[in-house]
Amino acid sequence: QVQLVETGGGLVQAGGSLRLSCAASGRTFSSYTMAWFRQAPGKEREFVSTISWGGGSTFYADSVKGRFTISRDNAKNTVYLQMNSLEPEDTAVYYCAARRRHDLGSDPRGMDYWGKGTLVTVSS
Repeated sequence: QVQLVETGGGLVQAGGSLRLSCAASGRTFSSYTMAWFRQAPGKEREFVSTISWGGGSTFYADSVKGRFTISRDNAKNTVYLQMNSLEPEDTAVYYCAARRRHDLGSDPRGMDYWGKGTLVTVSS
C-alpha cells in the first residue's frame, strides 16, 4: 500500500509559479512510476506529467510542456511538480498518482494509488 499526500496548492496570479509536492508513505516508493493529473470543475481528470521510478524519464501533456517540470527525490519519498507561467486554464485540483508498472502511462485507469488532491487556482 502507498499513501499519497499532496501539498503546495493555492491561489496565484496568471504568470506566477507554484511548486506542488506529493509525499508518499512506504518503503517501496522508489519502485513506483509517479504521475500528476488534474481535474477542472465540470471536466474529466486529465494527465499532466509522469516520471519513471529512477527519475531518468519524464513525459508531459502538450498543454504544460515547457512550463511544468516533474521531479522526484526517492530519498525523501517525494515527487514534485514545478509550475511556471501559470494560466487561468491551469486552475484545477491536482492529484498525485503512483503506478507499479515501470512504463510511463498517461491513462488514469492505469494508476494504482491516488492522493486526495490539492487545489490550484490561477487568477487572470
